[in-house]
Amino acid sequence: MWRILRIAVLLLVLVAVASQAWLERAGARDWTEPLWVGIFPIAADDDPVTEAYLGGLQRASFEAIERYFDAEAREYALGLERPVHVELYPRVAQRPPALPAQAGALRTAAWSLAMRWYAWRTSAGTDGAPANIRLFVEYHAAERLAVLPHSLGLSKGLMGVVHAYADRGHEGGNNIVIAHELLHTLGATDKYDLATLLPLYPEGFAEPAREPRFPQPLAEIMAGRRAISAREAEMPAALAETVIGPVTAREIAWSVP
Repeated sequence: MWRILRIAVLLLVLVAVASQAWLERAGARDWTEPLWVGIFPIAADDDPVTEAYLGGLQRASFEAIERYFDAEAREYALGLERPVHVELYPRVAQRPPALPAQAGALRTAAWSLAMRWYAWRTSAGTDGAPANIRLFVEYHAAERLAVLPHSLGLSKGLMGVVHAYADRGHEGGNNIVIAHELLHTLGATDKYDLATLLPLYPEGFAEPAREPRFPQPLAEIMAGRRAISAREAEMPAALAETVIGPVTAREIAWSVP
């Protein structure tokens, strides 16, 4: 009897969480008013370089993301002058829970619930307006880490974990990753081959009809790289070198001409 009751309560909780997630995502994608995106900075190491960088971090470092969405929205006649507002929130002391390597469905689901609890607990007491989308940005000292861990954006819960470098010279690349994961929270999918990391044709190309096809002048934001040839691609240096392609625009409920 008690076992059946516990299962019933768990099912009710899961249904409530799923319903809330659906409502939050639908509201985020109606584009009737600006999305409030919260950046929650976190030190991913104890390096003095990371500490110094976070001590001087300001909202201005993320204004390029706002301008990028302004410009891309105009291309799709969205009708919203500022679709995304980015706000810098106070530092978070505790790092988010890590997704285990090669996690199966159950462990991934458990991690997702742990992330929801973490996001609620760390952002509930912050000053200012509550964010529609919460991005927890873990900063690493560039000299310590040649390759950053994989970042994640979750449409269920409208939150993400972004790994970035604690270096002003890397802010252009950091903002690309932040924008990429932000789009994931809104339902956009990756547009690169998981094995080779090369952009998928045509949806992962900024100009798929271009002749000659290579090199591509820009990168599709969800492909992450600019195709140089059929077997080569390179990372863009800043958001200005990327575009939101029509497939991505449809996925986030932007109209496509």
